[in-house]
Amino acid sequence: MIAQTFAVNGAKVYITGRTKEKLENVVATYGKEVPGELIPVTCDVTKKQAISELYDYISSREKCLCILVNNAGIAGSRLDIDDKKRSADELKARMFSADKSTFEDWEDVYRANAASTYFTTSAFLPLLHHSTERHEGWSGTVINIASVSGEVKTGQHHFSYNASKAALLRLTRMLATDIVTNGLKIRVNSISPGLFPSEMTTGGSDEGQKSHMPKEKGSNYPAERPGKEEDIASAVLFCAVNQFVNGQKFTVDGGLSLVAGQ
Repeated sequence: MIAQTFAVNGAKVYITGRTKEKLENVVATYGKEVPGELIPVTCDVTKKQAISELYDYISSREKCLCILVNNAGIAGSRLDIDDKKRSADELKARMFSADKSTFEDWEDVYRANAASTYFTTSAFLPLLHHSTERHEGWSGTVINIASVSGEVKTGQHHFSYNASKAALLRLTRMLATDIVTNGLKIRVNSISPGLFPSEMTTGGSDEGQKSHMPKEKGSNYPAERPGKEEDIASAVLFCAVNQFVNGQKFTVDGGLSLVAGQ
């Protein structure tokens, strides 16, 4: 959704991921007859060396990077926890003793959802700064894709995911503060989507790598539907072009946080 949004609006977009075939399919499907360009680059942003190689590759081709979107993420294991009252022993069995509840799961989720954003952003600071220098009235921009799950008050069956997204929201604020404190005009903001069709929320995608979700799955929201592509697209474009927002989070959830509580 996000890469397509920028390409349709004329941007040259480097899209990264761990699976070469998926990246090439995105380019073949959505990179034709658009004002911009989609360029696939295989990269695992949970590895520092891979991020360094990605920076070297892009810096060899570009004098600057105007927008960095940190969108990597995994859901982690789902725990069988509901809102029924249970004894302490029963709750322990579901939260602690379950086979899916491991330190390794927490580490993997945090690495992908939070730590990768820190390392990728810090690696690309020089290219982002060059963008600010080259374009008058513009500041290099970082957009972190968090989640409403990092804002709501419940674990939603996946404590590790929610905790990692909450960490990402705080990381966004810290990065924005420390970057500007060092005198660099680079903005860092985050977007917290609610329920949108994706491989993570639906378990798969079609041949065009688009996921689909029936309307009734979002019927408990005030918006009475899941998110649409244009909902996230407009939020991303706002964060990119509005030069007067920095260190902020924008929740695009159709009202989920009103229902779930923060």
